[in-house]
Amino acid sequence: MPPNTTSEFDRQLRELEAELRKLETEYNLFFAGRLAKLPWETRSRVEALIKRYDRLQIQNTAERFRFQGLQSRFSAFCDLWERSLKAREGARPSMRGRGSEPPPPVRPTREPEIAAASPPRTVVASLRDPATEGDKVKALYEQLSEARRQSGESEVPFERF
Repeated sequence: MPPNTTSEFDRQLRELEAELRKLETEYNLFFAGRLAKLPWETRSRVEALIKRYDRLQIQNTAERFRFQGLQSRFSAFCDLWERSLKAREGARPSMRGRGSEPPPPVRPTREPEIAAASPPRTVVASLRDPATEGDKVKALYEQLSEARRQSGESEVPFERF
């Protein structure tokens, strides 16, 4: 296709790409502390464009593929920004999806002089592929279980480990 005969939708996709780059830049500036507030206007404009183009029946396969790539890129950025905001606010990202279940309380050790005398153990394990190195994973789990038993904490099921 010659460069001077671009379709209207191709022009709209270039506009969407430019808006997405602008939004990414604004979020980076916000997280760097150079913007005082979140770029909600730009984000809502990009969301509106994506919703509008998503409703269209795109006949050209290349344009549809390009749009889906931009759509998934925007979705991935949104996930990243939400996680970054939660981390910035001090929320634990691992608690996402667990509902309102509070974290387990931290129990003090029964013998503070023993806890103060012995420094915490550090175990270092190197795994290339946990799926194929099950014996190493099991050994590490056993060490964790033993340490939790000694400190009086409850055991963690192997599946969660």
